[in-house]
Amino acid sequence: MASNRIGRINEEIQRELAAQIRSLKDPRVSGTGMVSVTRVNTTPDLRYAQVFISVLDKAQEKDVLKGLKSAAGFLRRELGSSLRLRYTPELQFVADDSIEHGAHILELLRDVERKDAQRGGQEEDE
Repeated sequence: MASNRIGRINEEIQRELAAQIRSLKDPRVSGTGMVSVTRVNTTPDLRYAQVFISVLDKAQEKDVLKGLKSAAGFLRRELGSSLRLRYTPELQFVADDSIEHGAHILELLRDVERKDAQRGGQEEDE
């Protein structure tokens, strides 16, 4: 039962932060193009929330995370006023490499598929 509640809170935090990040004036965040909140993991006591961030331009990822960490207090206050939770979690921003990892796995699968296709063509020739 509690996990459903945490799941809903995670989704709501993700939605709110995505909207708030778009309105940040910090040039490290606003001047980078696309910044996405991919996932949020909140502790059961609602004290901490890990916010996973994906940046389109990986070269600017560290600057974006620094900008978000400096704006964490502001984002937390805004989040607290919009969600009305007993405790507003402390935000910890983390780079999310799941998209990159998924692309790497897809490339490995394509390599195996190409090798299987080449082996299949060789067997037919024999």
